[in-house]
Amino acid sequence: MRIVLADDSALLREGLARLVADMGHEVVAAVGSATELTPAVTRERPDLVISDIRMPPRGADDGLVACLALRRDTPGLPVLLLSQHTERAYAEELLADGAGGVGYLLKDRITDMAAFARAIDTLVAGGTVLDPELAALLVARRRDPLAALTPREREVLTLMAEGRSNAGIQEALVLSAGAVEKHVTAIFAKLRLLPASDDHRRVLAVLAYLGAQG
Repeated sequence: MRIVLADDSALLREGLARLVADMGHEVVAAVGSATELTPAVTRERPDLVISDIRMPPRGADDGLVACLALRRDTPGLPVLLLSQHTERAYAEELLADGAGGVGYLLKDRITDMAAFARAIDTLVAGGTVLDPELAALLVARRRDPLAALTPREREVLTLMAEGRSNAGIQEALVLSAGAVEKHVTAIFAKLRLLPASDDHRRVLAVLAYLGAQG
């Protein structure tokens, strides 16, 4: 897999590059600002972009803005945003197009190589990945229509928001495949998601509770 990295910290950038290489992927470009990110992606046409949210030139949400622009130019381009903090507004912007292939992880999370590798695979396959801390926070703060969900359905929805497949949810919660499918179907129904592909409805389920935040 060909990956472009962007982070203004040279130390973290080098560490990420080494980590990604150890996973068997190729880092085709590693840049330190949002202004460098766009031409690097245009030139290299990577399979995945991993970028810090806060970067030069403004030191604000420049990485996020650059990745959103790149996805407008190349619909479906997988991007993984990294941050020191959970920011609901950033997650909303990232997920707004409902297209999948987007992720938001806390930087501390990438030290878990298995979880980081799973996140990369999920994104490139068109899935959506949210940091467990962010996903749990969003689900906990949601009041309607999540109020209709059972505690188990809330657990399933949180894992869906993290990008887990049905098999991943089955393993995490020690449930049968049939039980997981039943819970997922109930979530779609209670969130009033019209019939569509399951992948699309998973994205919509995440958007449903993000959009209802006050």
